[in-house]
Amino acid sequence: MANAFYKLADVNNMDHASFILHFGSIYEHSAWVAHGAWGRRPFESVDTLHAAMDSVMFAAPTAKQMELIRAHPELAGRVARLGQLTEASRSEQNQAGLDSLKENQIAKMNQLNAEYRNKFGFPFIICARLNDADSIVSAMRARLENNPEAEFQTALAEISKIARLRLADLVL
Repeated sequence: MANAFYKLADVNNMDHASFILHFGSIYEHSAWVAHGAWGRRPFESVDTLHAAMDSVMFAAPTAKQMELIRAHPELAGRVARLGQLTEASRSEQNQAGLDSLKENQIAKMNQLNAEYRNKFGFPFIICARLNDADSIVSAMRARLENNPEAEFQTALAEISKIARLRLADLVL
């Protein structure tokens, strides 16, 4: 995430273009969330900013929510190995230790990612910053038992956690 910090008053005073520039990446490759939240200013706190953005995400049509879910990279996947993650995703995966997995761990993660994507049609999403590699693998195994609707809702809930932490990185 960017190294800039914004006071809430500055966030509330941003014009639309600035708000999208600074907060459009909070929800992975989905600036439409920030676009929808901008008009809900002023925000009383980071929590109300997050709630406004989440309300846009949760109110979106299912197809739009699926686009958001599918915009996330697989954990320790090909995009990560090629160094093509967003700065925020790279940092989050690194904090979970996914950048230092051994070959057998990468193979296991790839196998679970493939099983998950085959079952649900989207990448496994978990707030990596609140987990480590072992807990992520355990969660992947457990969540493979979910039904598609439950897993869709779980993915959105995890995206919300990710967004809240990303906002905390930017707004004082």
